[in-house]
Amino acid sequence: MPVGLIVMKWDIRLGTKIEAVYPEEIEVSEDTLMQIYSAHEYSGEPGVISLMVGPLNLVSYYGGPDVRYYVVLLLNLDEDPDAYEGGLSDISRLIIQNVEDKTFKSLLPSLFHRISVYPSLSEELRLAITYEDQVKRMIIERLREEGVFTKSELVIWLKDKNRRGYVDINALIVDLIKIDLIKESSVKGMPSELIFFINDLLISRRPPPNKLLKNSVELGLPENFVNDYYIEVKNFFQNYHPSEEDNLKLINIFMDPQVYETLKLLRTSISTKNEIEKLKKKGVEDIDGVLKTLWENQMVHVFQSSEGIEYYALLSDFYITKIFPKYILQTIISEYGVKSKSDKVLIEYLNVLEDAYFEHKAQLKAKSEEST
Repeated sequence: MPVGLIVMKWDIRLGTKIEAVYPEEIEVSEDTLMQIYSAHEYSGEPGVISLMVGPLNLVSYYGGPDVRYYVVLLLNLDEDPDAYEGGLSDISRLIIQNVEDKTFKSLLPSLFHRISVYPSLSEELRLAITYEDQVKRMIIERLREEGVFTKSELVIWLKDKNRRGYVDINALIVDLIKIDLIKESSVKGMPSELIFFINDLLISRRPPPNKLLKNSVELGLPENFVNDYYIEVKNFFQNYHPSEEDNLKLINIFMDPQVYETLKLLRTSISTKNEIEKLKKKGVEDIDGVLKTLWENQMVHVFQSSEGIEYYALLSDFYITKIFPKYILQTIISEYGVKSKSDKVLIEYLNVLEDAYFEHKAQLKAKSEEST
């Protein structure tokens, strides 16, 4: 578990200047701050570095010479800094985007919690964090249309689209590579590296797990409600239409740690209020607030027995996963026909997609074998 978070700035007159710390009792010496500054200054590039300074294990993000802000995560000595790099890049962008009006300070507690659990996040949460990021979402949406473009094109396009926001192109690309949505490669004769789209995201609601519907009595639902449960789920999905607005709303809900813990329970059983109360041991303090959120967003249905006992059953689940973008083959054919991309680029893209396809199939096979 990380120890704390520091936001500092380099001031030409004053040197290193701490803008905020969380928790507030964290103290770091001026010498340590200067060592962090010097380590980043050596490369001169925005990005993440890890370093040991005396007894301190640090991961630090530098926003670049135009920004001059540093976000430093203090770790325990036995923790692996590499495990936090992607998470630190994500929260640093949010911090730097809000430094002018100082609103980043109110974000620090939630951002610190977010990065603290980052190494243990499930794949679905990592994908949700990716799609929640507005700039990453813009990149994904453009790649869905074109499939491939140069890194230099991406830089110019993002600067035009995001004139007032802070963007670290290299960090964004690294994050999308790590989560296996893109591949960066070079083609002889091209003036810049190429960004290839190799996996897309499928986001939607889906019905509760089959075991909840088929074995609902064994999993906690009184027998007299079994048929009603099936009808409620059926009626919901007969009228459900996926939308970007609904997906983003669900992602926002899904990423609340208290909601996610409750959702994990409801994916495995139909639970009474008393059973859900046990989640307080896992940090779910606002049980009523979480259940209200799930109810208002049509993710749970409540059955009440004649004795007044309430049974909370999953009505719709949130689903996000990677899919191979087969549709992009038609895009390649179209681009070849109008010569909007060079033949060399499109041939390389087909090779990249072939590798990605077989890797995707192997991953699906491995997951299938794990579940059996």
